[in-house]
Amino acid sequence: MHLSKTSKIMASKKPENMTFEATIEELDSIVEDLENGDLALDEALKKFERGISLARSGQTKLNDAEQRVSILLQNDDNAPLSEFNSQPE
Repeated sequence: MHLSKTSKIMASKKPENMTFEATIEELDSIVEDLENGDLALDEALKKFERGISLARSGQTKLNDAEQRVSILLQNDDNAPLSEFNSQPE
């Protein structure tokens, strides 16, 4: 297994506290490790769980960004302003 120093640091962070870029970088590393097939079952399952968590967090970040862009691109200058809430209700 080949984890760089940054991968070990990233693995300790909660996905929701990571930048989108860091999330994708770690997810890419996990996919590579899983595709190599050299991991024990327990380690592969842990990485898979981490990957799912990262993928969900990344998707949330993308959805939030898409919503913000959509708000910014609205053509209706008379639309009332509303506070952006990135947390699902």
